Amino acid sequence: MGRHIVEVLASAGWLCDTLGTTTANQLVCNLANTVPAIQHAYELVVHAAGKAHSVPKTEAEGRDFFAVNLNGTKNLCDGLEKAGALPKALVFISTVAVYGCESGKNIAETHPLQGNTPYALSKIEAEQFLQQWCASQGIRLTILRLPLVAGYKPPGNLGTMVQGITNGRYFNIGGGLARKSMVMAADVGKAILQAWQIGGIYNLTDGVHPSFAALATTIARQLGKGAPRNLPARLAILLAKAGDLVGEKAPINTSRLQKILATLTFDDRRARSAFGWNPQPVTDNLRV
Repeated sequence: MGRHIVEVLASAGWLCDTLGTTTANQLVCNLANTVPAIQHAYELVVHAAGKAHSVPKTEAEGRDFFAVNLNGTKNLCDGLEKAGALPKALVFISTVAVYGCESGKNIAETHPLQGNTPYALSKIEAEQFLQQWCASQGIRLTILRLPLVAGYKPPGNLGTMVQGITNGRYFNIGGGLARKSMVMAADVGKAILQAWQIGGIYNLTDGVHPSFAALATTIARQLGKGAPRNLPARLAILLAKAGDLVGEKAPINTSRLQKILATLTFDDRRARSAFGWNPQPVTDNLRV
């Protein structure tokens, strides 16, 4: 995510310094356990560092989300305070997981924050900390809540779909009719160029909310593969029940199947009204 944001800001003429855990960054620092030694004053800070794309299997793995997403946020703010000059604005990359919804249509920013996974809870607490800290420091805060982010060589569930289609092991289930909110990574960068001057909390989506079938067809076409096969929902339910008995190693279980079959979309009208959010459809722009 960070790389895409830097590319967009740089192309708009911004001079960007980056912070990360590898030497590819100007400032090398593990925010989970270190306060960064920030030496310069910045007009805008974009906080995109975070832990995602994994399901914790132990309490220790669950605590890792808080170490990175919450403590990392606090350490960044400590570093900014010690730099001697605070930024005018801060943009925090958050997630629609804070709502805690597994199904629903057009969920807006006013929905209660009911996420209960370590990932969601750590992001909720990071949001709340930043709201208090930025208010006390006179810093304009923008929170962008993202759904599934699409870009070249995507991680997470989208990357798993690409790999499955590549190997010929991906199936649409029940016709792949469920729709999911998505957004192009590059469009998130474009949103930052506009939203940071306004502040506020915004959902970002492509406004199309493609179905699994449409997304899979797009990916298969780019990979030179045939259209993905379909697995009837009734058969998938039987396989999921068998997966419940096998455990975590099963490719599918009832919980995963319910998420696959459920439509989950988010409302981005606040962003469209506030700063003219006008994203590109993922299925027209995704390159794998």
